[in-house]
Amino acid sequence: MFEYAFGQSLHERVVGNMAGFLPQTITAPRESASAENLRRAAVAVIFLSDEAGRACYVLTRRAANLRRHSGQLALPGGRVDEGETPTETAIRETEEEIGLMLHEDQILGCLDHYATRSGFVMMPVVFWGGENAELAANPAEVQEIMKIPVSELDREDAPRLFHIPESDAPVIQMPIFEGVVNAPTAAVLYQLREVALHGRHTRVAHFEQPVWAWK
Repeated sequence: MFEYAFGQSLHERVVGNMAGFLPQTITAPRESASAENLRRAAVAVIFLSDEAGRACYVLTRRAANLRRHSGQLALPGGRVDEGETPTETAIRETEEEIGLMLHEDQILGCLDHYATRSGFVMMPVVFWGGENAELAANPAEVQEIMKIPVSELDREDAPRLFHIPESDAPVIQMPIFEGVVNAPTAAVLYQLREVALHGRHTRVAHFEQPVWAWK
């Protein structure tokens, strides 16, 4: 499997691919006709290097003591506070969760909004995190920080799609190592592959989440 080296070549590739991409916005949660129910969230999709110089992105495992979605794999992020932009939220949450200070000049672009079954509309912001970034998990929020090689996005078995009786839309998963990541994170990672790495303007808002993630 081809390994992406972290460096200028990948940076130029991602910047070029995302420059022509217009993110799709959503003004109401999934299956809601009213924008009054909108709860906004943002996540940070961060390119950085590992010790071997490979290009990676950051995943976290949420702390086991969290009230919602404990132990799940996720991108750094959270609810947009009053007066914040989604970009500001992604930057703040990244520092709070994994100790990495990002800046707006590190933004490479944004991906499509994704409406979750739990009532949020999430905006993914893509960042160039740099080399040798030092990460430190906040134990109140994060159990584990993982640097996942970008090459995992290009696996032949990705994405994985299946259907459930509760929805007409396919559930999406993205495999990593010996496990899988579920939507909404899986939808973001699939679009990251399609848009940022390969310049294919693929939409993902229609993909479903597993039922256990609806709460």
